[in-house]
Amino acid sequence: MSAERVNVAIVGGGLMGREIAAAIQRWPALIDHPVRPRLTAVCDINPAALDWFDEIDTVTTKVTDYHELLADDSIDVVYVAVRHDLHEKIYSDVIAAGKSLLAEKPFGIDGAAAEAVLAVMAEHPESFVRCSSEMPFFPGAQLAIDYVRSGALGTIVSARNSFLHSSDLDVHKPINWKRQTQFCGEAGVMNDLGMHAWHVPLRLGWVPQTVYGVLQNIVPERPGPDGAPVPCDTWDNAVLHSWTRHDGVLFPLTTETKRIDPGQKNTWEFEAIGLDGGVRFSTKYPKSVEVFAVRDIPGGGREQVWQQVDVGSQSVWPTVTGGIFESGFSDSILQMWAVFLAERHGSLGDRFGAARPEEAALTHRIYRAAITSHEEHRAVAL
Repeated sequence: MSAERVNVAIVGGGLMGREIAAAIQRWPALIDHPVRPRLTAVCDINPAALDWFDEIDTVTTKVTDYHELLADDSIDVVYVAVRHDLHEKIYSDVIAAGKSLLAEKPFGIDGAAAEAVLAVMAEHPESFVRCSSEMPFFPGAQLAIDYVRSGALGTIVSARNSFLHSSDLDVHKPINWKRQTQFCGEAGVMNDLGMHAWHVPLRLGWVPQTVYGVLQNIVPERPGPDGAPVPCDTWDNAVLHSWTRHDGVLFPLTTETKRIDPGQKNTWEFEAIGLDGGVRFSTKYPKSVEVFAVRDIPGGGREQVWQQVDVGSQSVWPTVTGGIFESGFSDSILQMWAVFLAERHGSLGDRFGAARPEEAALTHRIYRAAITSHEEHRAVAL
């Protein structure tokens, strides 16, 4: 059977908009995918941002008002990457227009905004909606997820999921919208990076019962447009300590989102430890997954061992890339889109999928609990 043709539009022609556009051009790398996306339209309020998309010959529409895209019956799917304070309005409009939506995190500036979008979804079930989260689609991350699901941990001891970078290490970096509460939201770095740290735990069923938040605003001022200092009033780093359950066993889960973690470029890490086994993966070493076990060592008796396993290029959806080759960020973006469109088509099955809107809405409850915890110096029940 021939693949279903799906026309895609992008709202927001910045960094992630261009990354998504490039990923769609690599679609032939996927093997036997039931959908064939075609990027046909782009919107950005800055006309200059649209010039880059002239490199893609399938793009026939470039506009500065996203309503023009929603009125175009030929467009099936819309990807939106805009400021957090614009999420509720634009997401709701896309859904009400009957378009499918891949929405950027945090799926609304706060919990009320996320719930408002969920309400519009309930009124328009014809619109398929998911939230962007690409890091779990690294092959090593998928191996770690499958390891946990296999039961190999035994009785769980602890787990951790982190997203770490140092993009704000330079204290002279000018202010931008992600560093201002009015645009980014009160949750700060949790809004910006939090889905990276919660997609896998929530998909594994690790919903926190209580949350203790440790939040830092390390650089409270940054240069404004004229160079004069202006308030930088968002959280730079957030470490959340939670109690949750795995197979009925209560255990501590730590999630970290940091914009100022010296030495980190853009690192996603996952670790789960149990009495019988354990697994670790970091995008800093994209080919390597560490697995823990107690083994009989010839000549050395029974010992605790961390073993290193090399993973190749294959993730959720098979590709033509040789299995021995390394995978990277662009590959994870392609995989996220592959599972998004496969699930929309009804062909994903039980494979790991993109972040769900209800998971995104739940993260806002977690962030609110973390802020209350930080303010009141206590653990907060979810």
